[in-house]
Amino acid sequence: MGVDLRQVVAGILTVTMFVMLGHMIKRDHFDYVEEKFPGEGRDAVENAKVSKEGLFSLAKKGGTFSDDGEELKPCWSKPALDDVEQTEGFVLFSLTNGPEYHVSQIADAVVVARYLGATLVVPDIRGSKPGDERSFEEIYDVEKFILSLDGVVRVAKERPGKLSSRNLAAVKVPNRVTEDYIVEHVEPIYRSKGNIRLATYFPSVNMKKTEKKSASDSVACLGMFGTLELQPEISEVVDSTVERLRTLSRKTNGQFIAVDLRVEMLEQNGCQGDESGTKSCYNPQEIALFLRKIGFGKDTTIYVTESKWDSSLDNLKDIFPKTYVKDGIIPADKKSKFLDSEGSEFEKIIDYYVCSQSDVFVPAISGLFYANVAGKRIASSKTEILVPADISTSSASATNFITHYVSKKNHLAYSCFC
Repeated sequence: MGVDLRQVVAGILTVTMFVMLGHMIKRDHFDYVEEKFPGEGRDAVENAKVSKEGLFSLAKKGGTFSDDGEELKPCWSKPALDDVEQTEGFVLFSLTNGPEYHVSQIADAVVVARYLGATLVVPDIRGSKPGDERSFEEIYDVEKFILSLDGVVRVAKERPGKLSSRNLAAVKVPNRVTEDYIVEHVEPIYRSKGNIRLATYFPSVNMKKTEKKSASDSVACLGMFGTLELQPEISEVVDSTVERLRTLSRKTNGQFIAVDLRVEMLEQNGCQGDESGTKSCYNPQEIALFLRKIGFGKDTTIYVTESKWDSSLDNLKDIFPKTYVKDGIIPADKKSKFLDSEGSEFEKIIDYYVCSQSDVFVPAISGLFYANVAGKRIASSKTEILVPADISTSSASATNFITHYVSKKNHLAYSCFC
């Protein structure tokens, strides 16, 4: 059988690109404008200048490629419960809008409960659709959640029966709530009512770290990165999905790209640039051209955060035939529960964790999903995050499109891991 030289070259280029991306350390491209609480406002995409220095390092050992970047480890210390005066009240809250919001909501609730010396009640989980409610343990490991907070804040597994509207006040707090805000806006209500129900709002999805240090930093790091683990069944589905994608990626050493590209959101927001030429999202064709121009070949395996195939994805599949959605990857015996159910919470969870584990992550949509997936990846030293752009030339270096969260090390995660 004859060998097509073009296929050989394409395969080599694809593997080489994955190797390069496996070692990216610096560069930037997505920057934010403020985004209002879910659905209000949009973020902007900003191109960065090309670094004059080589940003990739290559290590090939025994036929496999390995990242020679330094593994990050937690650099926060677990605070002691004795450091805070304990009170008799409770802090209640719900997890809403998907896993990218859950990690921030958990962090804020833990910080508030810790500061007040209150008991934190394990939250329920509420989806975007009316009536889409489920218990915490349907998604996450409740015992590990409670254990992770042992010695930091008291946790109640169930809502106390004595709580009523008369002794429970609703309080809104901004994401990444500060101690000053708690003192001024939360503590007086808590002292008056005795118990509070928190709701986190997001005046901005910017997850850049701040230079100002606070006594609650360690608590926030623990809440965001050390409390949530998937319950075993969902963890198994995520693991089998990732393993299936790696099996389909034999020609690229088992490596694959995850692209956050949700057609419904693209249709709602549109992907037109503003007056400055920046864009908040990219459609399938634009993503396909972007990936091809930075060097990925047709053998590249791509996971898209859609559950069912949409005809708009054909433009991506034409250039990258090995493009998949959840319906084509998840084990058949799990589809009825995780894809065909009324709620979409399971689908969001799978997307979030697959994007966190992929070899390369490409956010076609700016927002909190991108920001918190980036944080989770940084925490596990998976810094291969490329922010798309319209490339006017026939080709470009991938180093030009590494997220600023990594190139400038300005993500909140770098305050928690070092």
